[in-house]
Amino acid sequence: MYYQCVRCGSTAEATPATSIKCRCGGLWDLHGDLEPFALDTVDSSQWSQFRYRASMIGVGSDDSTWQRVSMGEGMTGLVSIDEGVLGKLEYAMPTLSFKDRGAAALITWCASVGITRVVQDSSGNAGCAIAAYAARAGIECEIFVPEAASDKKIAMIESFGAMVHIVKGSRDHCADVARTYVRERDDAFYASHVFSPFFYEGTKTYVYEIFEQCGGRLPEVLLIPVGNGTLLIGAVKALEHLMTSGCIDHFPHIVAVQSERCDPLRRMAAGENLSDFHATATLADGIAIARPARVEQIMRYARACSIEFLAVHEQDIVRAHSDLAHRGIYCEITSAANYAAYRQYVSSGRGPASCIIPLCGSGVKDHDPAAG
Repeated sequence: MYYQCVRCGSTAEATPATSIKCRCGGLWDLHGDLEPFALDTVDSSQWSQFRYRASMIGVGSDDSTWQRVSMGEGMTGLVSIDEGVLGKLEYAMPTLSFKDRGAAALITWCASVGITRVVQDSSGNAGCAIAAYAARAGIECEIFVPEAASDKKIAMIESFGAMVHIVKGSRDHCADVARTYVRERDDAFYASHVFSPFFYEGTKTYVYEIFEQCGGRLPEVLLIPVGNGTLLIGAVKALEHLMTSGCIDHFPHIVAVQSERCDPLRRMAAGENLSDFHATATLADGIAIARPARVEQIMRYARACSIEFLAVHEQDIVRAHSDLAHRGIYCEITSAANYAAYRQYVSSGRGPASCIIPLCGSGVKDHDPAAG
């Protein structure tokens, strides 16, 4: 198991002492030996994402650690939304969002190597997840959130015993402040859901789980929301593993979803120069990332996997949120952007194809869209 820089290709040991970035400024990817994926390698005795631990680098080998950290994350249901489209109920998690997948994996690694204090920045959901799993593992935790973060998410983070730092300004500025804070201390590990590649060992399980739930196949289309790309990167890694294992012979069509008010990745994929790009406030704050830290990796995946980017309008997100609620699904507003993107995709004359969208977070800890 080792790190490799996504920019220059340099390698380093995967240890807590390793810098959070390569000397060239690139971020680390995680590499390690994996056996080919097969459904008969899934540990069906475990009702959590760790049933796929044979395909999770560095976080599933020590039974004593993952078993004491796991809270049954994963194994979320699939529900019909429209003809051809299923929603995956990722908010049916211990802290009500898909970020529990990555947090369980990352904190498992932290606990296994003796880390005792973690610091992280988040718009809310990842902070809730890291704080919860850190508490589970007996690790002290500090979370930095932007001032626009939901009060409900802040209250949840604090309930786990974590210290919350509220930072004025944008989500990107909040991340800068958190990283400066970590650099000035020698007793804390930056447990970032963006910087740490161990987080993606958890989000990979989203695709493994769909493959198992669908009887050893995948839908034609996967719609995935993209801010920092934590779910997208994990999904591509899992798809690559399924491909090299001979489980699939092609990728599903991946549609990456952004808000029209904050769509730097869509613009980059279209060849635009972003030197003058300025994001504006969007209801879909979970994907409101103007400067994604892993932009190089995401763009490389976009080219290699022919990922399509869609930007959705605010009024369409609000309408989708209401329509999902009238179908019994009370998700966060950011999750509704995925359904709005599916409608946009179908309205372009393609579909309805078999498609799965993630309902990433619960509406019970989100802002009221009527107030936004």
